[in-house]
Amino acid sequence: MRVLVIGSGGREHALCWRLARCPSVKALFASPGNPGIASVATCVPAGDGTPEDWLRVAESVDADLTVVGPEAPLVAGVADCFRAAGRVLIGPSRQAAQLEGSKIFAKQFMKRAGIPTAEFRVAASEAEAREALKHFGVPVVLKADGLAAGKGVVVARTAEQAEEAATALLSGRLVGPAGSRLVIEEYLQGEEASFIVLTDGRRVFSFECTQDHKPVGDGDTGPNTGGMGAYCDGRILSPEQRRQVLERIILPAIEGMAAEGTPFTGFLYAGLMMTADGPKVLEFNVRMGDPEAQPLMHTLEGDLAEALAASARGSLDESLLRWNGQCSVCVVLASEGYPGPPRTGLPITGIEEAEAMGAVVFHAGTRRTDQGLVTAGGRVLGVTASAPDLPGAIERAYAAVRAIHFEGMHYRRDIAHKGLKRW
Repeated sequence: MRVLVIGSGGREHALCWRLARCPSVKALFASPGNPGIASVATCVPAGDGTPEDWLRVAESVDADLTVVGPEAPLVAGVADCFRAAGRVLIGPSRQAAQLEGSKIFAKQFMKRAGIPTAEFRVAASEAEAREALKHFGVPVVLKADGLAAGKGVVVARTAEQAEEAATALLSGRLVGPAGSRLVIEEYLQGEEASFIVLTDGRRVFSFECTQDHKPVGDGDTGPNTGGMGAYCDGRILSPEQRRQVLERIILPAIEGMAAEGTPFTGFLYAGLMMTADGPKVLEFNVRMGDPEAQPLMHTLEGDLAEALAASARGSLDESLLRWNGQCSVCVVLASEGYPGPPRTGLPITGIEEAEAMGAVVFHAGTRRTDQGLVTAGGRVLGVTASAPDLPGAIERAYAAVRAIHFEGMHYRRDIAHKGLKRW
């Protein structure tokens, strides 16, 4: 089949890297893609980013299947546009994509469906925020309602920080119009995990569990980012915990969406806190995670394209995919300034050396110039390596990281270290 991947980041590079290895894929395209993706797929220029424009791109390459990487096209209704035109696309409808597009919608849905999550209040003004904050102690979590590229969550440690965060979010200073309404919720204690499934609206394939690292600094310090790294390891959740997540969260979400007339298909991502009372949902995403996609694609076996196409048609066959049993670690290399405004245009060296060591270097924010490869974003590269055990995967990933250089490069040095206690 002819496959189109929408997007230009590390997640999309990882998806393309895996799709390029599928026997069913005869031609692979990406729009707009990036220099790393160009090594495995034909990159096609994007237009204005509207659903109609993405449909035009798919028609121009005669795509049999379109895979959407980022959340914005899904929230804008690209799946509805494609289905109306008779084109196959993997992803939820605009209405179902509200699970990620609106934190308020997601929290209210979870309450209706009986899905365990943090206690919460909604605020649309500073006065409402101050009133809502009275219901919680500190720490307390404030979340922008709309899409904020992973930067719309603030964990306030003091009452003063909470009020400052509410003002910054509601004023638009922090994340623009995405913060015009807030979810204010209790701070949950426990260990985070990312649980991602592929569903056709009824059947489910569960990917191996991963763990993201949102704060910019070692030891989970500093401001939140889009993700500074992730790892995949079969020991993150026990078999009993996986059962609880499926029975208490994933299946009720899919069944609840169907019951409300908004059936969900595609990737469903549950960001979890494993509390003393069991798993609770921090957030839902409606697409593959980033950077979780990098270690997941590195350890996935089977024909991903066939599985995605079957899911889009409503006939998912879970046996098409399987985990290879290895552990995989992705370390994100970020530009100076990130998660604030990054320095860009800086030469990158050492990628070939890193890949010669057995790693795969997924491009997230790079650009090809006459002078060579340069930085072009906050998260620049995702250095990913696998091994039979987690200590070995960590060692391989960081050995490859040390081969790469660009001015101002920074990265966390403790990716996957939380997982070592399970080995």
